[in-house]
This record gives sequence, structure tokens and C-alpha cells, in this order.
Amino acid sequence: MNSLIQQFGDILKSTQELRNDLMTVLTDDDLAYQLPGRNGTLGELCREMGDIQQAYIEGFKTFKQDFMGHQAGPEYATQVNKLKAWYDELDQALLAVLEGLSEEDLQQPVDRGHGFAPPALLNFHIYREALLIFYAKVHIYLKALEKSVPGRWQWWIGDKADWLAAT
Repeated sequence: MNSLIQQFGDILKSTQELRNDLMTVLTDDDLAYQLPGRNGTLGELCREMGDIQQAYIEGFKTFKQDFMGHQAGPEYATQVNKLKAWYDELDQALLAVLEGLSEEDLQQPVDRGHGFAPPALLNFHIYREALLIFYAKVHIYLKALEKSVPGRWQWWIGDKADWLAAT
């Protein structure tokens, strides 16, 4: 087991479980919701996060990350059951590739383009930050839909009113 999994495997799992919690409260109708302005639907935002995770998986495999190379089909933006199954597959694939990295691999740069090539270990932390940014965006949609995610979501993502209401 490499040091990334030893040190950060549990926090990765906890961070990804927030997305599983989110999937328990969403409906297909919710995925069609669009905030005013130039915002996409909630489903499009969720599909985009899956595409981003796929880019990270490929980046950890090849040490070259391309955010434009993969785009999931439209059904992932409209069907919660498909989206959840896809997220589960992506989580398993990400864990497998991370577990397969050697200590040397963790120090190898991942070329993200535009002269930015952080070591794989740092790229892992950037992925976790991408998940947290995604959750913050989703939280705005949830507030507009007057929905909340039970449990740990309030402690990790929600605002003070959310976590006070949960206690």
C-alpha cells in the first residue's frame, strides 16, 4: 500500500461518500433544475463532475491529464440511477489506479497542460478540492430546490443554519 492510500485513503472515501449521500435525495426532476442566468442544469453539473473525475483517472494512469478528452452521454445528466452507477464505477476505477501507484509514481508530474504539472500526490489533493467545489455548487442548487442532504453534508458543506437545524 502506497503512502497516499495509507495517509489519505480514508479522507478520500469520506469525501466521495458525500456524493453518495447526495444521490439519495435527488430525483430525475431535480436534475432538470436550472438556476437563472448562464447556469446549466443540476444534472449537467453532476455529469461534468463525472467527466472531471474520469480526466483525473486517466491522468493518474498516463501522467497526462486532458479535461476535454471525455464526455459522458446525456443520460447521465437526466437519470439519477445512471449517474449513481457511473459515480460508483468511477470511484472504483480511481481507487484502483491510486492503489497501483508506486512511491516513485506519486512524485511523477502529471501534465495538466499550460505548463502546470504537479506531482501525482498533489494532483490527488487537487482532485479532492474539485469534489469540494462541486459540492459547494450543488449546495446552491439544493437550497434553490429547498432540499437538504441528511447527515454529514451539513457538517462538511452546509451553512450554519443547516447544521444547527440538523442538531
